[in-house]
Amino acid sequence: MPPEPNVAPADIRAAYAVITPHVRRTPLLEAASPIDGLPSISLKLECLQHAGSFKPRGAFHNLLTRAAPPVGCATASGGNHGAAVAYAAGRLGIRARVFVPEIAAPPKIAKIKAYGAEVVVKGAAYADAQALCDCYVAESGALAIHPYATAATIAGQGTVGLEWEEDLARLGLLPIDTALVAVGGGGLIAGVAAWFEGRIKVVGVEPQGSRALDAALAAGRPVDVTVNSVAADSLGARSVGELNLRIARRAVDQVALVDDAAIRAAQRRLWRDFQIAAEPGGAAAFAAMASGAYRAAPGERVGVLVCGANVGLEALAALIDG
Repeated sequence: MPPEPNVAPADIRAAYAVITPHVRRTPLLEAASPIDGLPSISLKLECLQHAGSFKPRGAFHNLLTRAAPPVGCATASGGNHGAAVAYAAGRLGIRARVFVPEIAAPPKIAKIKAYGAEVVVKGAAYADAQALCDCYVAESGALAIHPYATAATIAGQGTVGLEWEEDLARLGLLPIDTALVAVGGGGLIAGVAAWFEGRIKVVGVEPQGSRALDAALAAGRPVDVTVNSVAADSLGARSVGELNLRIARRAVDQVALVDDAAIRAAQRRLWRDFQIAAEPGGAAAFAAMASGAYRAAPGERVGVLVCGANVGLEALAALIDG
């Protein structure tokens, strides 16, 4: 029997060597904690990555290490992963078809099209789009690129943690004790947790209305959850992957749940204080800190991953003005 797939720091370092020419080394921002009396926080601005989120890391790792047939590649996405695959495929000269659910934000759909991919908008939720993608892959032989549940994707996303840790040291900044990471299907947190395992605390952040990892940890296995959140287009997976959960069980310290009001407040505050345009999912980790859903200990230095910026400017303006 072949060994179960796993992702270790060596896999993440190898992935980084492959993708480095193709991704941005996104900046860090030191900021006062939103909670009085705590040390400064480190914001990792992965919202400034190509295509507006961390997702190109996993997309490039897949496409650079797995051969695509002439028909190209295919994926399902709430929007960000689809944009990343479209971007990476376009840069590498590979055809791409992206299946997105009807809840996907129009700016994300427009971005996927602008990068040259074929877009299929169908299905009420992400899981429906994934089922359609699976059927297409079976019929066409296209290379399937899963947004979160494979070792190749997780290792690519884990390069965020590698880069974050290296840049803190390179810039002479204090290391972080804790990383707050938003969770959808679990690819990002599995990668970050695999990188930092045993060295710092990694905390997942989920909307109360979309808590696939929290439910899986409680059940001891992936389970389907109802998805109903302002962040559903990026953090709206109905269940986490098997490998994602296995890594989380050993390397994620806890999950903090945030409500939609806290997420919207975090979007407003990120813009007001830092001029950072974050989509709801991208603001979720900051929401956990600012709302008290995650309570840091005295002296604990927290890192917050701002993971996505694909928000319509009209929607953001209305939120800020409101």
